[in-house]
Amino acid sequence: MLKKRLIFTLLYNQGQFMLSRNFRLQSVGDINWLQANYNFTRISFSIDELIILDVTRGEKDEKRFHEHVRSLASECFAPIAAGGGIRTLEHARNLLYSGADKVVVNTLIYESTDIMNEIISEFGQQSVVASVDVKMVDNKFTVWTDNGSVLQKKSVTQWLEDIALLGVGELYLNSIDRDGTGQGYQIELLDSIPDTFSIPVILSGGAGKYDHLSNGLRDKRIDAVATEHLFNFVGDGLKKMRNKLLEEGHNLPYWDAEIVRKMYNTLHTG
Repeated sequence: MLKKRLIFTLLYNQGQFMLSRNFRLQSVGDINWLQANYNFTRISFSIDELIILDVTRGEKDEKRFHEHVRSLASECFAPIAAGGGIRTLEHARNLLYSGADKVVVNTLIYESTDIMNEIISEFGQQSVVASVDVKMVDNKFTVWTDNGSVLQKKSVTQWLEDIALLGVGELYLNSIDRDGTGQGYQIELLDSIPDTFSIPVILSGGAGKYDHLSNGLRDKRIDAVATEHLFNFVGDGLKKMRNKLLEEGHNLPYWDAEIVRKMYNTLHTG
């Protein structure tokens, strides 16, 4: 049986790392604040992946974002996925060359399958994560792009069918309604996934405490759960939470800290 994963998501906006509630952003601190409160070399033992999303509205400073991705990649030995505003093959290429293992694409899925195919062709489907933001409107789930500002006409199920045809490596399914609320995942959103959908699913939006992560991991339709709440897991919060998940029998990878530390030191001194 494949192991499930625990993912930590960082939201970035013009040099600041953010909290988000229903896609309304609040600044928390810059890269110095982040690194002072989150030792990513240590946190790497508590997560299976780090996702960094540039949620800047308007013009983005891609070079500056790439520098922050490179800085975090130098500390974090867990796989890193990065994205936000990717519109070109060059942008995806620059993120991967900055230390990301995967790119996260959202609006591009709806704008250009040609560029999507170029990215997949050059880097492989395992390097591409399709992000879908969903909100309940008139008692039905709807898909929104451009940082949650543009409503798409197709249903969630139809979009996921299209994504399956693209051949991406993973799906990052995010609930705008639960985003930053700490009320738990919107599990009913999973009912929109087609029966034939075989791409691994990361569920995001709403996790604020241990029970939310535990309940998400129990669902057989979910391959990974993500949390982006900076305050709830500050310090050793992620470590304590992961240990509890393992103790209760969740099928997460177990990392031997001493072995991983030796591997990390070898890679960075060799």
